[in-house]
Amino acid sequence: MNFKHHFIEKGEGFPLILLHGNSGNMSCFKAQIKEFSKDFHVYALDTRGHGKSKRGEAAFTIKQFADDLAKFMNEHEINKAHILGFSDGGNIALEFVLKYPEKVEKLILNGANFVRPGLKFYFNTFTIFVYFVSGIFKKINKKAHAVNEMYGLMVNEPNITLEELASIKAQTLVIAGTHDIVKESHTRLMADTIPHAKLILINGNHSICYKKPLEYNAAVAEFIRN
Repeated sequence: MNFKHHFIEKGEGFPLILLHGNSGNMSCFKAQIKEFSKDFHVYALDTRGHGKSKRGEAAFTIKQFADDLAKFMNEHEINKAHILGFSDGGNIALEFVLKYPEKVEKLILNGANFVRPGLKFYFNTFTIFVYFVSGIFKKINKKAHAVNEMYGLMVNEPNITLEELASIKAQTLVIAGTHDIVKESHTRLMADTIPHAKLILINGNHSICYKKPLEYNAAVAEFIRN
């Protein structure tokens, strides 16, 4: 099957691509689409197997999602774009900038983790538990198979090294909530390792993009425009 993203686009100007998190869809970026489409050509995508995008037949992995994004940009004649990724979308953005650095102008990593142990213990434990239990039933139950694939994204990926982070050339903003599901120490390590990355912590949880949109949008806008 020839996979196609379900997406919306709004505005004119330099491209800004928004990538949502695990089990989510583009709707988490409602406030960002409204705000940033005033100055940018915003594309909000439903990742493969999420939202209204079909699962398709290719691998269900973060690396495949990065390849899907490259294909999307080629199809829409987008040579280069700002990439904003939230949660697993941030992990996709990381894999993307490592494989397709020439396609990234500025990189915004929101609540991303470059290895699974970067997640806090309670969330990491819960994720592994659901992945294990769904794996028992995945061969006899379609819903269990879908859950297993979705949680597998968080259990098996990403596996990005500090050396790879240090190779990133794009100007990067690392942004997270003060009570994120990603350890603050992990977020700080990411920002310290990516050359000249800027770090912003906003008072809130993992969902600051839609729970704290005014503060979040202001931080992202200042980074992109400067």
